[in-house]
Amino acid sequence: MSTKTSTGAHSRAAAAQAIHAVLEQGQSLTQALSEYGDHLSAEDKRLAQAISYGVMRYLPVLTAKVSGKLDKPLKGKNQIIQSLLLVGTYQLFKLRTKDHAAVSATVEASKLLKRKALSGLVNGVLRQVLREAPARNDAGERELESTQGVNHPRWLKDKITAAYGEQAESVFAANDSQPPLWLRVNQRHTNVASYIDLLKQHEIEAVADEQAKDAIRLTKPVPVNKLPHFEAGWVSVQDRSAQLAADMVAAQPEHRVLDCCAAPGGKTVHLLERTEFQTPLIAIDVDEQRLERVSENLYRANLSCDVICADVLDIDSWWDKQPFDRILLDAPCSATGVIRRHPDIKWLRRSSDIEQLVELQQSMLERLWPILKPGGQLVYATCSILPEENSEQISRFLGQHSDANLVSIDANRPMLQLLPGEHHGDGFFYAKIEKLT
Repeated sequence: MSTKTSTGAHSRAAAAQAIHAVLEQGQSLTQALSEYGDHLSAEDKRLAQAISYGVMRYLPVLTAKVSGKLDKPLKGKNQIIQSLLLVGTYQLFKLRTKDHAAVSATVEASKLLKRKALSGLVNGVLRQVLREAPARNDAGERELESTQGVNHPRWLKDKITAAYGEQAESVFAANDSQPPLWLRVNQRHTNVASYIDLLKQHEIEAVADEQAKDAIRLTKPVPVNKLPHFEAGWVSVQDRSAQLAADMVAAQPEHRVLDCCAAPGGKTVHLLERTEFQTPLIAIDVDEQRLERVSENLYRANLSCDVICADVLDIDSWWDKQPFDRILLDAPCSATGVIRRHPDIKWLRRSSDIEQLVELQQSMLERLWPILKPGGQLVYATCSILPEENSEQISRFLGQHSDANLVSIDANRPMLQLLPGEHHGDGFFYAKIEKLT
């Protein structure tokens, strides 16, 4: 099958399979796309990813449009067609693909999914959706409802509204949007101003960040293989909010530093780019597979540290009894600050998960505190925007430890809670705790 329509059908089929794997099997979208899109061309992989992520962002609104056109729900092996209809509907609203081409490719995808008998249903539903759809706007898109948290599960919508009041709407809007591509400049090779000039020479527009001093935001995302000297480690992809971790740790060459829950290694490498340590930095994570990413990132940057696969809580299995001057605890969390990058989080996470995560975070803080030197600092970070994981977590810890002192982020903020979209970055939380002597 070599026609353009058929090629397009393969990307639509892969997107439908990935969406189905998320919604029905609880897979992450990243994992599902890797499994079902591995055979696609680079162009089709990008299209399958764009469609899948878009469907996850607008799932409730798209589901309502599709379900209203079906006489009865699709069940069993035919549920994959429900996902395919979401794929088709998203295209009609948010992609610039010509309407007839989007419908045709989606119908062809039903045959690739071995549901040829339902191809007429797919055609009929999508054409009905199209008849009821508004005209395209100046950007070539049709409007999809995205106000008042409509594209969020009820429990999450309620939590965000309770925590942020009038700001909640901006959080919802940010979560429904596509994030920009941020780069972290490796100061060992170049600097922000010079690299922006280099990007301009390659006709890539970018701007520097005012707070994250190594951060560059691309005006329009490009594949990393188009970035000059990417493979040589001059830049890495990392959101500007995550880049602030190195500033918070403020490590010096003489410091002994521990990076907990380090995979995939972005913060680890950033710390090493900033500072030549006299004692090797230790990066620890329990996930052996994800630690491979740490090693890959270290290799590309031509840097090294001690990488340990172990459970942070099992201190005796990995600690050499030498205390640390700095500990970065990038704690496991709900990831509610990075939904715009990983929209499947909304549908994979459950309200009951939050309490378990809070308990795990508490346990990690308690276990790590004794191995911090007096006068040392522990930086607690999450990519969450939920107070129980962040400010409330730290307040509880401070209340239970008389030798713990909160080090203010700046004159106006004792702790730092960034919301999604703030400074064009992800939602992130930071707190710095000093151990009194």
